[in-house]
Amino acid sequence: MHTSLTKKIVLALSLSLATMGIAQAATLKLSHVRPQGTAIDKDASQFADAVNSATNGKLKVKLYAANALGDYTLVQERVGLGAVDMAVQPIASSVDKRFQIASLPYTVESWDDAKNTFGPGSVMRNTVADLYQQQGIKVLAAWPVYFGGIALNTQVDGAADSEVAKSAKVRVPPIKVFQLLANNLGYIGSPLPFSEAFTAVQTGVVDGVIGSGAEGYYASFREVTKHYVPINTHFEVWYLMINAERFNDLKADQQKALSQAALDFEDRRWVTAKADQAANEQRLEAAGASIVEVTPAQIKAAAKKIRANVWPEIINDMGKEWSEGVLKAAGVY
Repeated sequence: MHTSLTKKIVLALSLSLATMGIAQAATLKLSHVRPQGTAIDKDASQFADAVNSATNGKLKVKLYAANALGDYTLVQERVGLGAVDMAVQPIASSVDKRFQIASLPYTVESWDDAKNTFGPGSVMRNTVADLYQQQGIKVLAAWPVYFGGIALNTQVDGAADSEVAKSAKVRVPPIKVFQLLANNLGYIGSPLPFSEAFTAVQTGVVDGVIGSGAEGYYASFREVTKHYVPINTHFEVWYLMINAERFNDLKADQQKALSQAALDFEDRRWVTAKADQAANEQRLEAAGASIVEVTPAQIKAAAKKIRANVWPEIINDMGKEWSEGVLKAAGVY
């Protein structure tokens, strides 16, 4: 009787644990960085609906907007560990300096160039995917965001002239490439976590922000943005990622559904991204910001200066032989 009872208890526990495992695998937590109702939130919702529909509800994706599961740097670590299933967000290069290769300023000059350089099957995409894979993360798709600019809370003379030294201090992400970018554009770069950036601008600790674009500034900084400088600082791409083990544990049909929904998610964005950037610049203007006129000559001058002064240092930081090999293969060096 004792042995029989023990077997029943063990069997019950096994079935309970198996059921819990199935339930956990059936719902994937997806983190992203923007508030509900923004472009990425809508696209991520459409992605989640597509996965749910393709699997007849057997695999669901639950969204956590506005950094609800933590700052993107923390979330990237958690996805690698499996504590968070999925995310679509900027790259956090703190875990591997080589990730900076995807954030080099003035890598591309047009939307067509951007798709060729960062789109599916490109050298840059494969390189980024490989770096993520080394963190235990599988890249499912990319979400091109915008060409970046500078948001200012005060008028700055020569705001778009990279040769003019300015006294304005701007917040930059705590990533070396953005610090150098700000300094070489004539500003004083001040590295701060994203969570502290708004208050820093609001209280005058810094005069503005570098590291985002019109979409990001409208979503998170419109109340403190009085001037926007669309100087195409960098091309921002976010990656839709999943914990590699979690993906491998899914059934084959679920993997297929997830991958197809991700492909469609990216394809839609390449079609709408350029117009979305223009729309967000208009939203900033409607919210009270003046759009500083930037000439093609000023963008070219900035690009030339950044490539000459910033690229060599970041290339050495990442590893000269490795990074030059990638950039030459990608056709941007």
